[in-house]
Amino acid sequence: MRVVSDEGDLGIMPIAAAFRLAQERELDLVEINPKADPPVCKLVNFGHFKYQKEKEDRKRKVHAHETEVKGIRLSMRIGDHDMEVRKQQGLKFLQRGDKLKIELIMRGRERIHKDIGEQVIKNFIAALTKDLPIRIDQPISAQGHKMFAVVARS
Repeated sequence: MRVVSDEGDLGIMPIAAAFRLAQERELDLVEINPKADPPVCKLVNFGHFKYQKEKEDRKRKVHAHETEVKGIRLSMRIGDHDMEVRKQQGLKFLQRGDKLKIELIMRGRERIHKDIGEQVIKNFIAALTKDLPIRIDQPISAQGHKMFAVVARS
């Protein structure tokens, strides 16, 4: 196996010699690349090595953004200003990388006019599309007294 340390390449040596060298230096022998020919091992303090790997993983996790599904509720009689407020909120969610669930709740006799509800959602999606390129993950569908669609930034 090829043995390396912080000082550099120590060369190719038998496994027994590499273990002896690690014991003399009071270090651990960690296999870095088992698929290489010959396999590469490194002389390190394993506790410190493990700590550094965990530290890198934590740092990577902090900068990663998990996609969430954020919701926006509309109504069939929504005013222009309220629609604009919801649009700005939706754009904020989409720019962060979240998905957006557009939900329209129909009350009472509004349930008869699903076509109007569908048009409200289409208008909202069109307003979002003017500012950001979006894709429709789930087309407009109705379930009971609710209509909804899911969109995401493309």
